[in-house]
Amino acid sequence: MTDERLLKSASRGDKAAFLVLYQRHRDAVFRFAYRFTGSVAAAEDVTHDCFLSLIKSPERFDPSRAQLRTYLYAAARNLAFKHLRPTGAEVTLEELTDEPRGPDVEQPLRQLLNEELSAEVRKAVASLPPLQREALVLFEYEELSLAEIATITGSDTGVVKSRLHRARQKLRQLLAPYLSSDREAVAAPEVLR
Repeated sequence: MTDERLLKSASRGDKAAFLVLYQRHRDAVFRFAYRFTGSVAAAEDVTHDCFLSLIKSPERFDPSRAQLRTYLYAAARNLAFKHLRPTGAEVTLEELTDEPRGPDVEQPLRQLLNEELSAEVRKAVASLPPLQREALVLFEYEELSLAEIATITGSDTGVVKSRLHRARQKLRQLLAPYLSSDREAVAAPEVLR
């Protein structure tokens, strides 16, 4: 069943339809909110509020303008900005946690270097200005197109490209010690290419 049909059913009180929508999109919304805020608690709040606003005001979603996923990212973006604004909170490294990984099959030294590089990439991404971080997360991690990101952010695709370019430049600068040393045995993160 399409997202639009499910939303119509959910707005009429069909809890099963809402649950299907929620299960279909919650992980993507949570990942985006987490990568944007750097906090599990904030990401949970943003995800909850995003779906709550969808079910309270389903008429705000216009399927002729965007897909539901794009609408949810835009709502999560706005909620994440609101969540960060009152406290002036900055994303701290301590708030970031490792994402789940597959089984441990690498050599110990290589694994240690990969973990170190992953931590440095997370720290570098967290240090980006919010609009650059947003563009990078949506493009690289959520794999959205420039047009989808432009729709979510209410910007032109040129602006999104510029933010993405500046974010990558900053990351290259911050991660230069990891990219230009003998440690290049560890592959450069896809984000920097």
